[in-house]
Amino acid sequence: MAFTLPDLPYAHDALASKGMSKETLEYHHDKHHNAYVTNGNKAIEGTEWEGKTLEEIIKGTYNPDAVAQSGIFNNISQLWNHNQFWEMMSPEDSKMPSELEKAITESFGSVDKFKDEFKAAGGGQFGSGWAWLVKDTDGGLKVTKTENGVNPVCFGQTALLGCDVWEHSYYIDFRNARPDYLSNFLDNLVNWDNVASRM
Repeated sequence: MAFTLPDLPYAHDALASKGMSKETLEYHHDKHHNAYVTNGNKAIEGTEWEGKTLEEIIKGTYNPDAVAQSGIFNNISQLWNHNQFWEMMSPEDSKMPSELEKAITESFGSVDKFKDEFKAAGGGQFGSGWAWLVKDTDGGLKVTKTENGVNPVCFGQTALLGCDVWEHSYYIDFRNARPDYLSNFLDNLVNWDNVASRM
């Protein structure tokens, strides 16, 4: 069964007052995300990966020794990444649940230190990629960054929060000011209840 583009969990203009415009979502979701769905379906058609889950394909096609990943991996991983990304944001004001705040404080020293580390990861990712808060294989929380479409699934980690730092995610609203985009993401856009539910 072919993969499909999920609807946004909110209207295209729902995040505009929080710094992510209707135009960004129209391009990012309707065009970029949709292209990963279309190209991913084409890439797996007639292969051993047809009929597998996104996670199975990601784990099975990721090559840790390669700089450039395959077309199957690139499209399927980005499809998965964006499926998570929209759910990790909310038009509603979101307060960090106490259990998540406690876990973050235990791992990073404070919420502010976590945010600083997350922004540094996203800002320091050369070129396209993602910044992540993950639950690692040992159960601890850590901040990571990945290039292009690589994601925590590749490493057996649980993605709690991810921020897309490809230019198509922020250039309309923030031009080349990636640090401002990352700050706004953490301060205004994150759905902390969704993050906590992934623990």
